[in-house]
Amino acid sequence: MAGEDDFTFCPVPPPVDDTQKVAEDVSGIRIDDVNENASDKISDKKNGTNIWKVSGTSQKQETVGSLSFTVTDASSSGGIDQQPQKTAEVGPASSAKASPPVKKSTARAKVPFEKGYSQVDWLKLTRTHPDLAGLKGQSNKRLISLSEVKQNQSEDSMWTVLKGRVYNIAPYMKFHPGGVDMLMKAVGKDCTSLFNKYHAWVNAEFMLEKCLVGVLDVGK
Repeated sequence: MAGEDDFTFCPVPPPVDDTQKVAEDVSGIRIDDVNENASDKISDKKNGTNIWKVSGTSQKQETVGSLSFTVTDASSSGGIDQQPQKTAEVGPASSAKASPPVKKSTARAKVPFEKGYSQVDWLKLTRTHPDLAGLKGQSNKRLISLSEVKQNQSEDSMWTVLKGRVYNIAPYMKFHPGGVDMLMKAVGKDCTSLFNKYHAWVNAEFMLEKCLVGVLDVGK
């Protein structure tokens, strides 16, 4: 067939050489080095601790044609440092200060009361007896020397000094919860330290109010 040998050729333009254009684009690239030594810290102000820290970052401004962009390089500074969050320690050191230990009284043996000699019976006696101190009309505000206290150690007159006051404790002997033998250790001397050792919490001024003889004269 005559049509099969008929070939039509279209003109093809020569290949375009883009080497010069790419070289021009590359030569137009401008790189600005911006080295920031200031560190950006993101702090948790509420907890007072630094959670993230970005330090020593390097920024580069690049331009390709009409496109401008910034490249940040953190590899020189080791990247982002993460600091472990501090955990508050809870223990005896962080708690409120401990109060000083309370001095406890020494335990003492109690003696069973005889019938009619309980503390209730003693209170009744102080309200009805006219002269438990044995003053016989003398004032219970006079000054008494310690030597005079030592002289009063008889059955009806047993003097002792308690917190600067002189008492006749003879009427109270059988009412004492610790027994007569324990109370006899206070006769004729200052028993303040002995009293505080066993029952500092007791209101002796109230219990022995009607047994008051006078006030100790510390000058003698």
